[in-house]
Amino acid sequence: MTISLNGSDLTVTQVVAVARHGEAVALAPEAVAAMRRSRAVVQDVLAAGEPVYGLTTGVGERKAYLLDPAGQQRFNQRLVLNHRIAQGDAAPPDVVRGAMLCLANSYAKGITGVRPELAEMIVTMLNEGFAPPVRRLGSVGEGDLGPMADLAYGLITRSGFEVAENEGLALVSSNAFTTAWACMATADAEALLSVFDVAGALDLEAFGANLNCLDPVIEQTRPFPGLATTLHQVRLLLAGSYLWQPGAARFLQDPLTFRCIPQIHGAARDALAYAQTILRIELNSSQSNPVVVVPAGDEQGRIVSVGNFDMGPLAAALDFLRIAFAPVVTSANERAVKLLQAPYSGLAAGLAALSGSPDDALAELATSGQAITVEARTLAHPVSYELVSSVKGDGIEDRATMAPLSARRLADMIGLCARVAAIEFVVAAQAIDLRALGPNGGGQLGLGTGRAYRMIRELVPFTQADGTLPADLEPLVELVTRGTLTPAA
Repeated sequence: MTISLNGSDLTVTQVVAVARHGEAVALAPEAVAAMRRSRAVVQDVLAAGEPVYGLTTGVGERKAYLLDPAGQQRFNQRLVLNHRIAQGDAAPPDVVRGAMLCLANSYAKGITGVRPELAEMIVTMLNEGFAPPVRRLGSVGEGDLGPMADLAYGLITRSGFEVAENEGLALVSSNAFTTAWACMATADAEALLSVFDVAGALDLEAFGANLNCLDPVIEQTRPFPGLATTLHQVRLLLAGSYLWQPGAARFLQDPLTFRCIPQIHGAARDALAYAQTILRIELNSSQSNPVVVVPAGDEQGRIVSVGNFDMGPLAAALDFLRIAFAPVVTSANERAVKLLQAPYSGLAAGLAALSGSPDDALAELATSGQAITVEARTLAHPVSYELVSSVKGDGIEDRATMAPLSARRLADMIGLCARVAAIEFVVAAQAIDLRALGPNGGGQLGLGTGRAYRMIRELVPFTQADGTLPADLEPLVELVTRGTLTPAA
């Protein structure tokens, strides 16, 4: 189904569909009309010769430089080239395509003053599957100048499009790069959080846990939305599990990382919901400078220099989400470590198939899990309050949100968390087999956890007494990252 862009109702789901799955895109007719109206205002201002930032003047510390009318188009062409200051490796293609979509949608609002032909060129490139190389480093979050200049250069070079007055600035002064990366990262975070629900539920069965931690009184007395969602989801996963039978629990109270799964995951869900709310607003807002005001009623058309490129709300929301995800991955790793320890699990050390064996069995997975968890946790450090310099741009460019870094760190953190989840699944499946809870045992797994167990065992077999660690967890990591293990799947 073709996604129609009007600048008002683009969703994260649609961004992912276009960026990752090649969904077709088109400009809404009303968007084309809106762009023509705002472009008319630009033409009027150009004809009047009024001093307008970035349109008839230079930018940044050269804002007082008045452009010669004959050189305004050339200035915009040079603006793209002069801002190709990005560094580092290329961003993932889905992020680049997402940035193209976000940029076209921002033009569709009809407030940047660009011609509809520019937006149509971007849409054409998207529908052709094109994604130019865009370097990932070099933006402070006050307009993704460097990465967006790379994107603009790639689009212009491929299409042969000639930018007109105001369009060079409109191409580079957008935060579409950050917004797109945030869309990819939050979508992955939502899927992985559901995977952690599955892993946590499987841990409860592997541990022989007390299901008082899922009692309905919890959400009745502490009505957080994320907590209620997690409780509901884990109960569904464990429907029919042996743990619901009287006397199944090994302890009256379990370690907090088992007992507080709903609270830990619920807090992350609430943080995710907040970030998604901010992102939905950002997706359909103006990030441009200046903004074109189209005549309406008695109001005259005008162009206003603004600071809508400041990405503070999104940068802070993504910081918040990473902070909330840190306890999720920390607790997941801790549960895996406890299952590997005989005093906690009640099973052989390292979950060895033969009790009293000198073999390490799965014990060393704890080291790998701890290392990856620590690395993931370091990415939770907030960045939205950082300030690189207060003197850049003749003292004018004295603010930084570091929103691109905030989004990129979330994406990197989710990638590491997926590996911890894979280790957690392997450890839980081994413990379940040792408790004789699998298909060949007497204990019954839940409907959802049983399905997850079978999928794990298709990729990673039980470690026998004379066996060694699984040689490669990459297929299981891929299963986690694809979202195949989520309850919805």
